[in-house]
Amino acid sequence: MTRSTVQRQFVVITFAALVLAACGGDATETTAEPDTATSDEVVEENGTDSPVESGCPAPDHTSPRRLIFDAAPPICTDPSQNFVAVFDTTEGEVRVTLDTTNTPITANNFVTLARWGYYDNTTWFRTDPSIDIIQGGAPTTESPADPGPGYTIPDEPAFDDIDGQLIGPYRYEPGQLVMARARGRDSSSAQYFFSTGPNTALLNGQGTYVVFGQTDAAGLAVLQAVMELHEPGGQFGGAPSRTVTVRSVRIEKS
Repeated sequence: MTRSTVQRQFVVITFAALVLAACGGDATETTAEPDTATSDEVVEENGTDSPVESGCPAPDHTSPRRLIFDAAPPICTDPSQNFVAVFDTTEGEVRVTLDTTNTPITANNFVTLARWGYYDNTTWFRTDPSIDIIQGGAPTTESPADPGPGYTIPDEPAFDDIDGQLIGPYRYEPGQLVMARARGRDSSSAQYFFSTGPNTALLNGQGTYVVFGQTDAAGLAVLQAVMELHEPGGQFGGAPSRTVTVRSVRIEKS
């Protein structure tokens, strides 16, 4: 897919959807037009360098940084191997074991972007205690309104469509690394969020945000400390009271 297909990438849930999810009913996802985003959206944009042909970056993180691509990356990882994404942040280190078995495309995409330096020196720009998430992965705008890397990736698995609503199998608990998305099929690309507490389970009624990694107790402690920095305000509900920078995301084999 081309960049024109990825104008916004977000996690959306309305108050009504929260209530329905909490009660075990069907959650209804609602999206806003691009210029009328609401406080419950999570959106993504991208860098300003010229598009380049998709390829595999150096595994040692030495390739020149790239933010825009002409297509989704090829398979640059061996799904039989185990990978750990190491988030070096100003609030501490978060190590995430990636799920290459159940989400090989999503994990490969994240590893490839990380090796291109896509996530280096970005911020965790949104905290939302109502659903216990921390959002990041927007290198250009450091906000939900970020254009993304120029492509989207397939949902894993393909979601059911029930009366016009996509329904997926995912259930959310603290410590997960999850892809942000728009309401249509195959709409994830680069933005992600961490689940940090029980309120993320309010997204279970949708279940369409692909879980592709899990941190350990030490990483979760860092994430929960960042959530404690939350200050309400702004278009998307709030952010940490001080800038939380992701210095780099390094990929290790485990």
